[in-house]
Amino acid sequence: MPSHHVLRIIAPALLVALAASGAQAQGQPSKAEQAVKYRKSVYQAIAWNFGPLSAMAQGKIPYDAAEFELRAARVAALAPMVGESFTADTKGVAGSKAKPAIWSSRADFDTKMKDLVDRTAALARAAQGGDAAKAKAAFLDAAGTCKACHDEYKAD
Repeated sequence: MPSHHVLRIIAPALLVALAASGAQAQGQPSKAEQAVKYRKSVYQAIAWNFGPLSAMAQGKIPYDAAEFELRAARVAALAPMVGESFTADTKGVAGSKAKPAIWSSRADFDTKMKDLVDRTAALARAAQGGDAAKAKAAFLDAAGTCKACHDEYKAD
């Protein structure tokens, strides 16, 4: 069979395959977009648990040692997941509130992420003792760590 006949048969199939793969690629979020979505989900889960901790620490709701311990443990478990989602390819992804300074000051950002992990772990340990004053102080310390990072690296 002459080569131009083969091209007539194969070319439409190749075009359909390329179009299908292009459509599939457009419909799927990129790895960076997935990382930002993951990051937002982890932050949302932290916020869900941080809210009652904050309310208890500020005396807006009664202190419940078991509830405080549970939520502190959750925050401590989630905290290490935050840093892993700040991959270089997420810089500039639509919908992200990450400031470019994260990537230009990466060592400082990574230190703040480590502080978050360390302080939330300390919060979880303090909450285990049932001592309200100690748990509330550890919460305020962890919250200060969050704020320090947000002030510098999160866009409003």
